[in-house]
Amino acid sequence: MRDGKKKQYWKWVGMLALLFLMLGGCAREEETEEQEQEEQVTFDWYINYSWYNTGFGENLVSKKITEDTGVFINFIAPSGNEAERLDSLISSDSLPDIITLGWWEDQVDTMIEKDMVYALNELADEYNPYFWKVTDDAVIEWYTRSDGNVYCYPNSSFTPEDYETHEDIAANQTFLVRKDIYEAIGSPDMTTPEGFQEAVKKAAEMFPEVDGYPLIPVGSHVFNNTGCVSFDQYLQNFLAIPFEKDGEYYDRYTDPEYIRWLKAFRALGSEGYLKNDIFIDQRTQMEEKIARGQYFCMIYQRTDMADQQKELYAKNPDSVYIAVDGPKNSAGDDPVLPGAGINGWTVTLISKNCENPGKAIELFSYLISEKGQELTYLGVEGETFDWGDGSPVIKPEVKEILDTDREKYDQLYGADNTYWMFQDNVIQLEWEWESEENSVVSQLEEWTIPYTHYLGQYEICFDANTEAGNCDAKIKLLWSQTLPELLLAPSEEEFDRIFAEFVEKREKLGFDIVREESTRQMKEAKVRLGLE
Repeated sequence: MRDGKKKQYWKWVGMLALLFLMLGGCAREEETEEQEQEEQVTFDWYINYSWYNTGFGENLVSKKITEDTGVFINFIAPSGNEAERLDSLISSDSLPDIITLGWWEDQVDTMIEKDMVYALNELADEYNPYFWKVTDDAVIEWYTRSDGNVYCYPNSSFTPEDYETHEDIAANQTFLVRKDIYEAIGSPDMTTPEGFQEAVKKAAEMFPEVDGYPLIPVGSHVFNNTGCVSFDQYLQNFLAIPFEKDGEYYDRYTDPEYIRWLKAFRALGSEGYLKNDIFIDQRTQMEEKIARGQYFCMIYQRTDMADQQKELYAKNPDSVYIAVDGPKNSAGDDPVLPGAGINGWTVTLISKNCENPGKAIELFSYLISEKGQELTYLGVEGETFDWGDGSPVIKPEVKEILDTDREKYDQLYGADNTYWMFQDNVIQLEWEWESEENSVVSQLEEWTIPYTHYLGQYEICFDANTEAGNCDAKIKLLWSQTLPELLLAPSEEEFDRIFAEFVEKREKLGFDIVREESTRQMKEAKVRLGLE
């Protein structure tokens, strides 16, 4: 072969080799992209609260979760009654991949007993031992069932030891008054029934409307099929009514101090100061009215209205709600408010319908870890915050949106526990930050601290499939029907008649069985928590 032809030949060989290398590189790049796409998993995650409407995939935090874990989440929430929707999912064996619900809900036991959820410990051992490094040993032990398995993990959980090592743990229950109205009527003492009634009437007289909307003199949480926590459990806590007496679980509902205050509210109701709104409104309607400052006073969970509080501050700093001393017992004792216990608030489980449980337990470990807590609380470093002298510094533009428009904040950033399903308050206590706008929220928190106690030993959970659980459900339903009747009774005599009838029916429904089981659980919890 001549030299010229040889050169031409090798030139073509070289070009072909380069072409094959390029094609091979493209193929490998396409293969890598396909592998990455295959590795991304989408989980359907059911949140058992109709008010939950946060999306996933658009804000900064959710994108970072997907980037770090390869998981995309499709959140599902019931549009109507939560219990009915979840019961339907269970009965049809169509549970989504992941389920979050209150730790006390009957469906937790049902899903476990029907073998519909994975044991997290078995998934951790098989797929992700890192789970054991990031979870709390005391919480794991508490949630370990008689078969040796752990089926769920909580958020917002505190142990008794946490209360010994942290002096700034705050309860969630507050007595709130609208600041400008309260000050306009002379900042009265509302700790007695007489002072409370007088303040409510004066506020309604001086402010029949606020900002073009009718004033609602007394607000509360939602009335549901167990009662209304503002007028039963929370009011009892403000009155420092004990949970036990002489080693037995105490019947707080018949305590004279509680009856005395229910009658005070009844008197207000008979004069038209308990508006129909509070008996029928759901959380969405309540949030709208709080954001407008329509309530004068209410016993309410401070975290449930924090976003509306910031909205009020942005419009008019004097229209915010402040925590003050509310109802007290005849002796004037301080309230005894429960901080979160070891049960936490909600628990999260992995359904056996989940086709990739290994990836699910990996996601759990990531969110529970300190890295996951930093992301879900503070956001992405450099984007939403920076570290300064060991403390987080929220970027001004991010803080402004957080303080003025929570919906926009969730859409853009998604931090500050937008995704609260594995929120660890103990870790996050180290990262709290302060601002002028945030002070209107922290005032409510700080007010509770002196009155906050660990009361987790009194958190009773009934298995719906037991006699005690069945009795308890019927009694709670009876109470939910009785409470509005008591508050709206036209006279004290009618109140007494309704209440006596409730007590009589309650006995027939098995109240002694419920109290006996409550005492048993209380004593067992004290031993397990080292409080006995």
